[in-house]
Amino acid sequence: MGMEGFAVPSGPTADYGASLTFSVILTCVMAASGGLIFGYDVGISGGVSSMESFLRQFYPGVLKKMIEKGTSNEYCVYDSQSLTAFTSSLYIAGLFASLVAGKVTKAIGRQAVMLLGGAMFFAGAALNAGAVDIAMLIIGRMLLGFGSGFTNQATPVYLAEIAPPRWRGAFTSGFQFFLSVGVLIANLTNYGTNHIKRWGWRLSLGLAAAPATVIVIGAFFLTDSPSSLVVRGKLDAARAALRRVRGPDADIDAELKDVIRSVEESKKNEEEAYRRIIRREYRPHLVMAIAVALFFQLTGVIVLAFFSPLLFRTVGFGSDAALIGAVILGAVNLGSISVSTFTIDRLGRRPLFMIGGLVMIVCQVAIAWIMGAQIGHNGEGTMPHGYSVAVLLLVCGHSAGFGVSWGPLNWLIPAEIFPVEIRSAGNGITSAVGLGCTFIQTQTFLAMLCAFKYATFAYYAGWIVIMTTFIALFMPETKGVPLESMNAVWAQHWYWGRFVRERNQVIDESA
Repeated sequence: MGMEGFAVPSGPTADYGASLTFSVILTCVMAASGGLIFGYDVGISGGVSSMESFLRQFYPGVLKKMIEKGTSNEYCVYDSQSLTAFTSSLYIAGLFASLVAGKVTKAIGRQAVMLLGGAMFFAGAALNAGAVDIAMLIIGRMLLGFGSGFTNQATPVYLAEIAPPRWRGAFTSGFQFFLSVGVLIANLTNYGTNHIKRWGWRLSLGLAAAPATVIVIGAFFLTDSPSSLVVRGKLDAARAALRRVRGPDADIDAELKDVIRSVEESKKNEEEAYRRIIRREYRPHLVMAIAVALFFQLTGVIVLAFFSPLLFRTVGFGSDAALIGAVILGAVNLGSISVSTFTIDRLGRRPLFMIGGLVMIVCQVAIAWIMGAQIGHNGEGTMPHGYSVAVLLLVCGHSAGFGVSWGPLNWLIPAEIFPVEIRSAGNGITSAVGLGCTFIQTQTFLAMLCAFKYATFAYYAGWIVIMTTFIALFMPETKGVPLESMNAVWAQHWYWGRFVRERNQVIDESA
């Protein structure tokens, strides 16, 4: 068989006449609900870490500094490597899971991987709820990490493969939407359980089983993606899956033919996927696999989401007020994700990156200025209430800028830019980089806040300037382009075109 499947078309092709069917909406919504798992964890750990009942049982040294607040450096009250390990251990486990998730996905399919991830998350939630020492907490968190690693790798790619090209952005951003719903639910849960003085933290951690149950049950009702079914030789099932999600007017045979062609080419080199992706002709894809995941972390939003209750307590809020601040932050993030869902396939990817980047830069610089002016370099000042509220509003503004840009696009871009022969490897690298950076940041943020003080936020603002400039120069627009035609976008780019054209020249000569 020739290699014509990789030829660069003159431009984006048709989307096979696919319509927006009830089946594809239901399928994508059920799959995207996997984001609840990751979102609930993002929101729950920071709130639990600020609960006095939790600190009293596991981290009495931190509680002592909290009680003595006002006599020590405000920036360093929560600086504890053991406390940050409670949050970060999940992500080192997720890193290892993401490295093997690609091979597991090829063997059993994306649907089964989502089911496996949900089951592991359920087990981790149960262990955390019953924890009696730090070791049980960490083991439970690592089980949660394995579950997150599998679902985070499988779900966005599943959504990109199953959604019609015209609405791929909206459906794939649904993962981030449900992630934000999970964060908001977690923050509301923390606020409620904070009033249960002895065991409220157990309820917060144990209720992580609820979103795990949603994805486990939902996975049973999902059809696997056509690409995944073709990889495993189930052509009739792939045709049935396409017919189910594309509608009666779609050209099922044409799309299935393209999927089969892409999968056959990928099978020839599937054992060399990681070696292939480092070749010169795949340079754009490798750079983006690393850069998008890395820059997503360097927006600072992950650590703000994890540790927002601790940050709000640092700037002067009480326990309940800090948790309410986290609830407000979660609601703002959810609202901004909703806006992105309805604009991502209209405005495109690049404009949202630019808008979000500008908003985040302004907010981070303003937070640094207020904290420096009010708390001071040594952290001995007391911030007036009005300035504390201003910090809350700026953190919310930063979250809104993130929610319309990097939030959904972090999941969408890696899911749609890779050719099928390196798609699993590319997403595996993206997941590994993202989870690795999350581990490093969650483990070091409170220590960095203690060392850098208010300059911590200027540090993140500087990175957002760099990443926004990078996107403006090197990220092509991928709005509405079928996955099978994505090569054309790279071939027409002012810089990456030289690599992709070289690749296609080699392919054409070998055909």
